[in-house]
Amino acid sequence: MTLWRERQPLILASQSAVRRSLLANAGIAVETIPADIDERAIQQSSGLTQPGEIAALLATEKAKFASAKHPGRYVVGADQTLALGARLFSKPADRAAAAVQIGQLAGQTHELHSAVSVAKDSVPLFSHVSVARMTMRRLTSNEIAAYIDEAGDAVTASVGAYQLEKTGVHLFERIDGDHFTILGLPLLPLLDFLRSRNLLAV
Repeated sequence: MTLWRERQPLILASQSAVRRSLLANAGIAVETIPADIDERAIQQSSGLTQPGEIAALLATEKAKFASAKHPGRYVVGADQTLALGARLFSKPADRAAAAVQIGQLAGQTHELHSAVSVAKDSVPLFSHVSVARMTMRRLTSNEIAAYIDEAGDAVTASVGAYQLEKTGVHLFERIDGDHFTILGLPLLPLLDFLRSRNLLAV
């Protein structure tokens, strides 16, 4: 059963299983086709420094890239940045880098900026950025090591070295923000847009 009214599924220009699951669980027929773009090069050439603006740019570029290759299809792009004050974080390269990141975030409040964009035929139709504030517990080096041992290589899959929907929840003492924003897809604004285009049955 699907609430999606188009003959062809919505394209998600991301390899994120979490984002795909959010869309599928909302009753949307979805096909995953990751956008092969050089995110760091696009960010650097843009000159943007604000995390929300960077996330919006990358989400839009992903949607445009994938929609150019699939004419007539609606494409969703998404991106998320993590900022601690003025400093932006990227995905850790390995477990050692993950331990360093968690050590830097421990006892601090950082922000997740999650952006979603929709494009069709290379034309951006919609863009939205939501922000969540995440406060990590103060953590000892032994606690960080125990977490990384439990989480395994998954610590390199997400910026900040955590996945809140899994064991990463143990790192936090306070969370202020929308659940979907934290997972990397501002779902409610996206659904509102899709309804405005008469793409959903509900």
